[in-house]
Amino acid sequence: MPLSEDEQRILRQMEQGFYAQDPESARRIGSTTLPRYLAGNLRWASLGFVLGLAILLASFATSWVLAVFGFAIMLASAVWFTQNLRRMSRHGWEQLSKSIKARNLGESLEDTRRRLRRRFGDDGR
Repeated sequence: MPLSEDEQRILRQMEQGFYAQDPESARRIGSTTLPRYLAGNLRWASLGFVLGLAILLASFATSWVLAVFGFAIMLASAVWFTQNLRRMSRHGWEQLSKSIKARNLGESLEDTRRRLRRRFGDDGR
């Protein structure tokens, strides 16, 4: 649903105000893409997993409470990693489907199917 002219004007004013108040944040937000943001989250989750593993291994023999804390950090990092990886793959599938629709791949596959049927004499039985 497209925005009305009044809503577009209000949105432009808000955007200009944001750029005027904090140009550094506006530049950073404008240059960040979803895959780049999710890749950063994947790096942080990996770092958290390694940190949790280090805590677990360093404290396993001395303090089981600290070892459980390290395991909890590992578990939380693994969950965070998988969630961001799913979001990244979902975004990738959406981009792929958009490019397929833009290239009209369905029609080209149908043309190929027709040519193969003609070539090999398949009349649809």
